[in-house]
Amino acid sequence: MSTDHQLTRAQRDDLRTIAVMIVPASDEYKVPGADDSAIQADILATLGRDIRLVTAALDHLARLASQPLAELDAARRDAVAKEFRKHGGAAAATLVRVVLQCYYRDDRVLRSLGLELRAPFPKGYVLPDGDWSLLDPVKARSGTLRQAP
Repeated sequence: MSTDHQLTRAQRDDLRTIAVMIVPASDEYKVPGADDSAIQADILATLGRDIRLVTAALDHLARLASQPLAELDAARRDAVAKEFRKHGGAAAATLVRVVLQCYYRDDRVLRSLGLELRAPFPKGYVLPDGDWSLLDPVKARSGTLRQAP
């Protein structure tokens, strides 16, 4: 479900600004910052249940900054971010988590960490269709019945 229409233009701009403060680009590791357009698109497309807290975080940032974050000088932006971290609570934690989860699933970032761009199992071995032999140890166990709560 796309949620980008639920953020105002000013909120999206502040999100981009705070995202690059959280994770700046690195020439050394050849990775983009969290303000990269593909990462921002992923954030906006996957906000889902976090939209309420992310919006609250962005509103809190806007109140602290009294103007768009991007228009603040670096020292003032850092002071706003410090105050936000101190008093942002669950909304601040959610905003940081959302930025980081989208950043660390970007293919360029995964490559820079030496990770493969696919599920780690079965490590390159193709399983023949219909071969469920991996489940044999599980099927060999006796069933466990539990009382539902």
